[in-house]
Amino acid sequence: MACAGELDMDQVPVFNHAAHRALAARPVPPMLLLDLREVTFIDSAGLNALLLTRIQADRQGTVVHLVQPSERVARLLEVTGADRVFPVDPDIPAPQPPR
Repeated sequence: MACAGELDMDQVPVFNHAAHRALAARPVPPMLLLDLREVTFIDSAGLNALLLTRIQADRQGTVVHLVQPSERVARLLEVTGADRVFPVDPDIPAPQPPR
């Protein structure tokens, strides 16, 4: 799931809807990749959305991986200690648009 722009109080409902749809896929996905390389801003509401998505995913056996968090996201994760609860995949290439 690719995220771009701001992940703040205004955008959390959009993120939550997309995450819920991704986790509702059947069969249950073993992993949910959250591509955060294009996130320009994240606040506490955005961080809370990431953490709640992780909890929801964990309940169904899905692991949430963060892909190339932007500098701002990485800094917030580090400052709050949330970087210790998410696997981070820095080397996954950007997704290609569908043809």
